[in-house]
Amino acid sequence: MEISRREFLKLGLVAGAGIALPFGASACSSPGQDLTGRLLRSKARLPEPFEVPLSLPPVAKPVLIDTTTDYYEIVQKEAGQEILPGLKTEVWGYNGIFPGPTIEAKSGKGVIVRQANELPVPVSTHLHGGRTPPESDGYPTDLILPEGHSPHAQHAHPGEAGEPSNRGSKDYVYPLEQRAATLWYHDHRMDFTGPQVYKGLAGFHIIRDKEEDALPIPKGEKDVPLMICDRSFDEDGSFMYPSLDPTLRGEPGVENEYMSGVLGDVILVNGVPWPFMEVSNTRYRFRILNASNARRYELALDPEPQDGAPFVQVGSDGGLLGAPAHHRRIPIAPAERFDVVIDFSRYAVGTKVTLKNRLGDGRTSDIMRFDVVRKEKDESVIPERLSDTVDFEGLDASGARLTREFDFTRTEHQGRVAWGINDEVFDPARIVARPELGSTEIWEFTTDVHHPVHLHLVHFKVLSRQSFARGSKPLPTDAGWKDTVDLRPREVARVLVRFDGYRGSYVFHCHNLEHEDMMMMANFEVA
Repeated sequence: MEISRREFLKLGLVAGAGIALPFGASACSSPGQDLTGRLLRSKARLPEPFEVPLSLPPVAKPVLIDTTTDYYEIVQKEAGQEILPGLKTEVWGYNGIFPGPTIEAKSGKGVIVRQANELPVPVSTHLHGGRTPPESDGYPTDLILPEGHSPHAQHAHPGEAGEPSNRGSKDYVYPLEQRAATLWYHDHRMDFTGPQVYKGLAGFHIIRDKEEDALPIPKGEKDVPLMICDRSFDEDGSFMYPSLDPTLRGEPGVENEYMSGVLGDVILVNGVPWPFMEVSNTRYRFRILNASNARRYELALDPEPQDGAPFVQVGSDGGLLGAPAHHRRIPIAPAERFDVVIDFSRYAVGTKVTLKNRLGDGRTSDIMRFDVVRKEKDESVIPERLSDTVDFEGLDASGARLTREFDFTRTEHQGRVAWGINDEVFDPARIVARPELGSTEIWEFTTDVHHPVHLHLVHFKVLSRQSFARGSKPLPTDAGWKDTVDLRPREVARVLVRFDGYRGSYVFHCHNLEHEDMMMMANFEVA
């Protein structure tokens, strides 16, 4: 009798990587087995950590406001930006900057963003975490072509639609009928998401609501977005990325040794290498986003406060938790967000506190530094109860209509190694699940190596994890509504999903962007 790899996982029989990696090549090149990817070493002279102050992305201003909607115009274009001191890096940025401008929105008030494409390649913009109609979700083949671009030059796939209807610009309509949360927007062009995000196409989209505004948690200048990502740089300061076609106009993909993921050796926060930030001895709220292509982090403070947990988590991918969660360390995979409060009153003025990456090695073990430079009165409080709308009311596993199983692993496509779901690579014409609008289902994911799995449109509750030598409970950092779950090697994770919002076709995929570009993606249709 044959036993499937999923059954091996459930029985706890998989102890090595031979079954998980059928083509024989390890996907890890890192300290331990906590990273999936290969390090790309910079050729440029790199700055010492903590020499450059943290900067914040500018907040976008609407071009028009009415009673129901805020209207924005953003231009995707090339521009030079000083990232490494003394060198210019060509970025592809929203309004020509990296990170792009932050959009601040109100729950229930619509936002329309006109995205104009002045880049030399097609683009598609996805609001990650957005409860968005399908025509504005940033489907991988729903492209904005640059003016004068021939669609026939676009790399084609079976089932891909004909000439896209968007030339030059597209209006993305976001009703934002959802809770306050830290979202982000980024490029989602099929086959080329990895290099185009790497070049700078990413920005914050923050939703606020009355429930969150009423809380006495840190606000204003003490509510700080932190986009963490890694990059590598050539001698002239340009981004290094191992594309098969550096123009991003022809053959997709990366050089074979980087197919498991591209790891940079420079850690950027809001586009600044290893920055420092001056803080008062008060509480700060940090909206932490991992915008890396493939790198995972384990966040820690050094030194830790003498009493209590360093991080108090108040929010997750989908907004506020019901109650604060206390963490000593926070593992964060690509695309995950954690809203945390750090209380600097537990440090003496003059203390320098480093945000560390315990999965890093050498310089990648540092992220940024907080310098406690002054005393201030602090009126913020972290209440014992944060939200009454996050307890998954009406969302119970007993009400799930069915369970679907999806295996994320290496596969083969046209004689070449690729990444697939249930041994199939992405085909825009194939629908693998048709949940009914308003229904609840259990989706079960299994993995070979690390795969951060992201579902468009919906949020979900992590029910359980099961793997060799580990238990079946969710991680403490799985709390709250999630749209991305970090699957660890040889693991089974079960999530409870409610399919509400809109009918139409959406994708789910691995958010290791090299895996996504190498076809680890599939369609579901809400019927």
